[in-house]
Amino acid sequence: MTSDGYHESAPQRLKCVREEITVAAKAAKRPPASVELIAVSKTFDAEAIRPVLAAGQRIFGENRVQEAERKWPALRAEFSDVRLHLIGPLQSNKAREAVALFDAIHTIDREKIARAVADETEKQGRTLELFVQVNTGEEPQKAGVMPREAAAFVGFCRTELKLPIAGLMCIPPLDEEPAVHFAFLSKLAGEMDLKHLSMGMSGDFETAVAFGATHVRVGSAIFGSR
Repeated sequence: MTSDGYHESAPQRLKCVREEITVAAKAAKRPPASVELIAVSKTFDAEAIRPVLAAGQRIFGENRVQEAERKWPALRAEFSDVRLHLIGPLQSNKAREAVALFDAIHTIDREKIARAVADETEKQGRTLELFVQVNTGEEPQKAGVMPREAAAFVGFCRTELKLPIAGLMCIPPLDEEPAVHFAFLSKLAGEMDLKHLSMGMSGDFETAVAFGATHVRVGSAIFGSR
C-alpha cells in the first residue's frame, strides 16, 4: 500500500491489495487463487460498496447481522453472485437471520452458537462455510475458544452436530507479532486436518498469506479509514 493510498479510490486500493496478495502467495510458493480476499465492508454504506462491486469484488465481510440486513439485500438484487461472510461475533438469537443471509460464518466459538447454527442450517436447508474462532492470545476480553479446548470443540461440532467445519479463524493481539499467532493457528489446523485458515487483516495480510491463510479479511486497505 502506498503512503498516499488512502487518497486513491476504493477500486484502485482493491487492485493494490490483490496485487500484494499475488506477490505474497508467489513468494510462499502458493497459487494466488488459493487465497480468498474478503473485502470487509462493515460500517460502509451501499454507495461506498457499489464501486468495489463494480470493480469485480464479490466476497464481502460484515461484523453485525443487523447492519448486513439493512444494506445487502438491495445490493444482492443488483449483484446476485455476491458471497457474504460474517466475521464478527454471533448472538444465538440472531442465528436464524445469519444463516439466511450469510454464506460463511467465521466466529463459531461456543456450544450454544454451534447448536443454534446447526439447528438453523437444518431448518433452512442451507450449507454454510464454517470456521471455529480460536483465541490464540488467550485474551479475556476477546471471543474465541481457548487453544487447549479447540480440538475438542471442533470434534463436538463435527461429530455431535454434524457441522461441516472448514477451518479456523483468529485475530492476533494488537501488541504481539502476528506471525507467531498465524504459525500457531496453521499448526493447530494441520493437527485437526482442517484445510482453511481465516487470518490476516489490512495491516498483516501478507504475513498471513506466508503462513498459509486461505481467507484474508481486508477492510480499511480497500475502503479507507472508518
